[in-house]
Amino acid sequence: MRCGLCRRMETPYARAVAYGSYEGGLRDLIHMLKYQQIRPAANVLGRMLGETVAGLEPSFQDAKVCLIPVPLHQSKLRHRGFNQAELISRMALRLLPSRDRYLLCSDGLERIRQTQSQTGLTRHQRRENMRGAFRMKHPEQISGCEVLLIDDVFTTGTTVSECARILRRAGAAKVWVATVARTLKAEAQHAQLEPAPDTDMTMAAHG
Repeated sequence: MRCGLCRRMETPYARAVAYGSYEGGLRDLIHMLKYQQIRPAANVLGRMLGETVAGLEPSFQDAKVCLIPVPLHQSKLRHRGFNQAELISRMALRLLPSRDRYLLCSDGLERIRQTQSQTGLTRHQRRENMRGAFRMKHPEQISGCEVLLIDDVFTTGTTVSECARILRRAGAAKVWVATVARTLKAEAQHAQLEPAPDTDMTMAAHG
């Protein structure tokens, strides 16, 4: 039996993978999409995400996998004009040879509370900041299914952990996480993030 501390440290998702480190050309591409609204950047980022997802596929069951992008709050969505996680997800699905095994559920998970920036917050403050920020509008979409949660950057894991908890409570059998980039902050080390196998971040980011 695991101790209470081990249970508290356990992440609500089975595994998190990322294409590469949030630096250099990869960081520039993400900024081009999110902050400069250069949408063609989503094509390159989607290809990277597709390679990352393909590396996870041997871990999935044979049934359909629900692919859910981390949602934005409506106010931020109106300001930006798009959800970068959804754009990247759609491009990745378009390129994946195994696209038929995925079901994109972009309207199931909802961010119902606008949260402050996580920058500068302690681990406890980050958890409190995200608490109650999400809800599952259509739990029947994921009941008994494996879910692949998608975001552009994995920083400390607080956001995807809160999303994964909501998904598990809504009936998801298992939650996986795939992002294009991940930071190297010490707080994120326990998440066991792994790069996608057989990929070259430098070549892909500039290709």
